[in-house]
Amino acid sequence: MPKAGFKSITISESVYNKFHDAYQNKKDELAMKGINSFAGYVTCMLEETMQKDSTFARHAPKLKRISSYDNKIVLQDDLRDRVAEVAVQGGELYCMLCEGKSCVHISFVWSLPDVYEILRTKGKRNPR
Repeated sequence: MPKAGFKSITISESVYNKFHDAYQNKKDELAMKGINSFAGYVTCMLEETMQKDSTFARHAPKLKRISSYDNKIVLQDDLRDRVAEVAVQGGELYCMLCEGKSCVHISFVWSLPDVYEILRTKGKRNPR
């Protein structure tokens, strides 16, 4: 029985093990961010996922991924009726349509799971 103000959930052992292994591997880095427990880590991961889903839900009806090649992702922006190209430049995402590093196109690209994972493995973080 969880203490007051908390809820418990049941997940498969394999999912638990993946999260726990990731937590153990990043424990020192997470402690520097104020995450000092496995429960805190899982909570943080859930919050990040909800933020990504929220961004995706807000913009998905207006934006669509057309293609990816080299270090570029091409999007269809139905709101502007334009094509937006997002590229990795200087280790950061850069929108060629908006000519900047912080726009709806950049946020949308960060919300794409495969792109997010590639950038994360290269040490890139969503600046939000």
